[in-house]
Amino acid sequence: MTDRLPAPVRRVTDTFRSFTPGQKAVTIAAVVALIVGAYFFATWASKPTYSILFNNLSNKDASAIVESLQKSGTSYELANDGQTVLVPQDQVNELRLSLSSEGLPGDEGTGYSLLDQQGITTSDFMQKTNYQRALEGELANTIKSIEGVEAATVHLVIPQKDVFADNQDTPTASVLVASSSTRPLSSDQVQSIVHLVASSVEGLDPTQVTVAGSDGKILSTGGGAAIGTGGDSGAEAQTVAFQNRMNSSLQKLVESLVGPGHAVVTTNAVLDFDQTSTQTKTYNADPSVPALSESNSREAYNGAQNCAGGVLGPDNIAGPGCTTGSTGEQGQYENSTSVKNNAINETQETRKSAPGKISKLTVAVLLDSSVAGTVDPAQVQQLVSAAAGIDATRGDTIAVSAMPFDTSAAQAAQSALSASTAAAQQAKQMSLIKTGALGAIVLALLFLAWRFSRRGKKRRGLTPEERKHLEDMQAALEAQRLAELNQAIPAQMLEAGTAMDDTNVQAREERQREIEQMVKDQPDEMAVLLRGWLSADATR
Repeated sequence: MTDRLPAPVRRVTDTFRSFTPGQKAVTIAAVVALIVGAYFFATWASKPTYSILFNNLSNKDASAIVESLQKSGTSYELANDGQTVLVPQDQVNELRLSLSSEGLPGDEGTGYSLLDQQGITTSDFMQKTNYQRALEGELANTIKSIEGVEAATVHLVIPQKDVFADNQDTPTASVLVASSSTRPLSSDQVQSIVHLVASSVEGLDPTQVTVAGSDGKILSTGGGAAIGTGGDSGAEAQTVAFQNRMNSSLQKLVESLVGPGHAVVTTNAVLDFDQTSTQTKTYNADPSVPALSESNSREAYNGAQNCAGGVLGPDNIAGPGCTTGSTGEQGQYENSTSVKNNAINETQETRKSAPGKISKLTVAVLLDSSVAGTVDPAQVQQLVSAAAGIDATRGDTIAVSAMPFDTSAAQAAQSALSASTAAAQQAKQMSLIKTGALGAIVLALLFLAWRFSRRGKKRRGLTPEERKHLEDMQAALEAQRLAELNQAIPAQMLEAGTAMDDTNVQAREERQREIEQMVKDQPDEMAVLLRGWLSADATR
């Protein structure tokens, strides 16, 4: 039956039959393990990569989409409590077009689709309310398209305009966003959300937009506060960032003098985040420029002083008269007025101070006295003051001190690190030793299996002709052995037929055992010998 099989199959079959029971069990277990591993690998490799088909779906839309996918036989997965539907990545675009033709998702409840549901009997209040709801839905959908935003909700407060009111309330907005826990939104993304909402609503100022995360942290506060993330205000975040930059730069400067780990620099900055605006007007008159308008007026009087005289009253008292000078001059009067409206150059300057100005800065430098003996603290103070921009007029201060450092914690940490490194190295070595020992055992087992299979092959390597020749040789050897025994046996032993028969049987059995032992111990030599005999017989 096995002769009909191909040569490679027969070779494998013969090799497997030559194994011992333990080797057969190991081989079968290895083959089963390979088949199971190949099955799981093929299953994993053939599994498609899933991508988001629709996100933030209502229960009604999710149910309708899943039902449609089941009818078409498309594989899918649900995530985010059933609000997200995942399908194979290569089918996303096709399925979106197919589901859109079916009107899915249809129960959005937001967006400008709300305006399509209005009738001619809709009141003005409902029209305004629906428009606000539609605007909120469109903004939420737009914000969700930003990378990292999984869900968004927008609330708008749009005051009603009154043509008879002088002061109008300004619109405000609040945005609630949900992002991945492993990838929070950055400051740039929060700022883009703020300005996106502010630019989409008429009269909405970016400072009146509040953005909060789903975890309850304020990402951007309204009322003119700066934008920040992680629950900290923008002022605090910028202050901490400024202090960290100052500490890092000054630390490198000082450590270049005393060495790494022998200096500590700490800065405390007070930054002014108030936005101030200053307006200045300057008037300059240029004499070379002609006047815009000019008016002159002159008044003059010339007259002789001829005064009439007389008496007043009953007593004949002379009244006042006019007297003239010795030269006899007449009276004169002159008045002139000139008015000019010159051109004046007006210069109006508006200055807006950006927030973040340093109001006060304090720097403390601590040096390790064990290594800072040759360093002059005064020079260090002067150097750090110049690098930090210390200004005494605004109240900045700097302090430099040299004290011994407590290195016990550092030494303990170093010891723990060394012990951990040594343990990790030892564990790695033990793992390598175990792996090497296991590999050596496997190689030894494989070598023993190969050796046994080769020996079995050699044992079964004789052809029928070789076996027949070996049997003939065994019979000839037995005959020769019997002849020798017959010559050596005394005459008196020939008479005892029973004893001679026993001796022949024993000699025959002994010779057979010797031949069998020779075939077992030296199969190669015996095979070569037999082939030589066969070739010699063939030439005769």
